Amino acid sequence: MPNIQGDNMLRPATPPHPFADLQGKVALVTGAFGGLGKHFAKTLARAGCHVTLAGRRVAEGETLLAELREQGAIGCVVALDVRNPASVQAAFEAAQRELGPIGIVINSAGIASTAPALEVSEDDWQTVIDTNLNGAWRVAQCAARMMREAGTGGSIVNIASILGLRVAQQVPAYTAAKAGLIHLTRSLALEWARHDIRINALAPGYFETDINRSFFETDRGQARIKRIPQRRLGRPSQLDGALLLLASSASDYMTGTVLAVDGGHSISSI
Repeated sequence: MPNIQGDNMLRPATPPHPFADLQGKVALVTGAFGGLGKHFAKTLARAGCHVTLAGRRVAEGETLLAELREQGAIGCVVALDVRNPASVQAAFEAAQRELGPIGIVINSAGIASTAPALEVSEDDWQTVIDTNLNGAWRVAQCAARMMREAGTGGSIVNIASILGLRVAQQVPAYTAAKAGLIHLTRSLALEWARHDIRINALAPGYFETDINRSFFETDRGQARIKRIPQRRLGRPSQLDGALLLLASSASDYMTGTVLAVDGGHSISSI
């Protein structure tokens, strides 16, 4: 029998990291200066991406960029208002000049307005729709045009919500926008697959952030948590696996997919 002791012992090869291809890829994250967008930017930077932080509050973006650079990340900050087509185009051009061709886009800019449907103003309705749906469309179209021109393909991840799959009261514009974003994702995936551009949607459930933390401490908030099958809120870090999967080549045969991360909420009984 062969001697397999000591230095000659056969050892299993170390499997490659499933998201290793993200190293050095250029990613652009909208809504990157707060909430889940900020978390997504940090996650991609830790995975080795060169990250463009895009949003309206540029001073906050510079603070975040300084933090990422201290950790060895490479990135830049660009001003971006997703409601303005010229701003979207300028942001992508600036990001490409700074870091090179963009291969990953995380479409996470979004807002919410809470009020009974009979009391929602025209301005509130238009602002939510123009940010969460029209803005995501502008960003995706601009990204896809640049990816097609570069001939490199890429991955676009639209941040939807389980409220695009089912509904809640007093957020009519938000649920309409997220439902529209999910269907838009599927439509664009069908058209852009020929250009090697993948577009998928990540649909978070209820995750604790600075914006909603106080609500979930109330009796109404606690009652809502009890309706989640896992009986708890999500932590932003629990979105990392899904985000990195959709951003990386580990999902290169996935497009038009809606990936819910919600503790089972979207399949819970009525």
